Amino acid sequence: MKILVVNCGSSSLKYQLIDMDGEIVLAKGLVERIGIKGSKLTHRPAGKEKVEIDEFIPDHKTGIKMVLDALVDKKHGVINSMSEISAVGHRVLHGGDKYTKSVLITPDVLNAVKVCAALAPLHNPASLIGINACRALMPNIPMTIVFDTAFHQTMPDYAYMYALPYELYEKYNIRRYGFHGTSHRYVSNEAAKMLNRPYDKLKIITCHLGNGSSVAAVSNGKCVDTSMGLTPLEGLVMGTRCGDIDPAIIPYLVTNLGISVEEVNKIIYKKSGFLGLSGISSDSRDLEAAAEKGNKRALLTLNVFYYGVKKYIGAYAAAMNGVDVLVFTAGIGENSSHARECICERMDYLGIKIDKEKNKIKGKAVDISSADSKVKVLVIPTNEELLIARDTKKIVENL
Repeated sequence: MKILVVNCGSSSLKYQLIDMDGEIVLAKGLVERIGIKGSKLTHRPAGKEKVEIDEFIPDHKTGIKMVLDALVDKKHGVINSMSEISAVGHRVLHGGDKYTKSVLITPDVLNAVKVCAALAPLHNPASLIGINACRALMPNIPMTIVFDTAFHQTMPDYAYMYALPYELYEKYNIRRYGFHGTSHRYVSNEAAKMLNRPYDKLKIITCHLGNGSSVAAVSNGKCVDTSMGLTPLEGLVMGTRCGDIDPAIIPYLVTNLGISVEEVNKIIYKKSGFLGLSGISSDSRDLEAAAEKGNKRALLTLNVFYYGVKKYIGAYAAAMNGVDVLVFTAGIGENSSHARECICERMDYLGIKIDKEKNKIKGKAVDISSADSKVKVLVIPTNEELLIARDTKKIVENL
């Protein structure tokens, strides 16, 4: 069974074609700058040279058509015809509190994606455009949605509720939803496999650390808390997002700077985090390089980030009455040995100790725990596309 995985953004789409017999990636690629000057398709077929097609791509439907043409192309294609694609799996950011698992696309599901667009205005509308484009071009192929929020819907009410007037929850669904759920689910499952222990018997803390970052507490196979909230703004310091702040800062800025709420939104989403605090870059690699050269603001920014991750790890160990496994994943988590070392430093009170030699790795699934660490510390590269393909395969096989 071959499954096409599609992840649409407002002006881009990523894709992978995966042969589920062996879970082999046949091709992957990116369509970028859709509707913008300089748009192009970068197609990477397995075992062949990458192909770049530079031409104006006016909309997502055109982009999807280019992807499908590339997949069946005689020179750089990987399948003979479209009939070889058994299903399509779509990643959608927000499914609200209605969906706790991946689902087959139906009119009701699409309507729910539309309703949740109010909670994810940058993401859900783009996903809908991509889904509709795929359905128009592949009308007879079953399609699924894997919601990024679904994994977190097992949180207890006391973990997801905000102490606002209750009617705001009833009328406007204001609560914690959490994000990166596809990644947290994948790496927590992989952690159990690596350790050859039952998933439903472990207390796992997963740290998805990248340009966007979040931490999740997974107890006995279920998410019981996570750092992101109503939106992906809450929680850790991120590339350009501020993370946790005193909410009174927002009206304070509106009043004292004489700016609009929209302008404050731009500050906390696009001008804060690593970029705002350091004044250098939104990329942690740039900050590590600057800190090594003695840049104090770069060092401060990194320390704020590491300290924040430490606090969430401590909090979630308390929430679960202990922790068996700590997992690092995503861009920073998988590739920065320095970040992992700084986060795990002085956490031996929790039984967390790492081996500095084992920690000198990038992008590999490795146990970096020291021999006397009571908590297993793992680095696991995330693979959201594979999880989406696995879910899609299960759903389609049961049709």
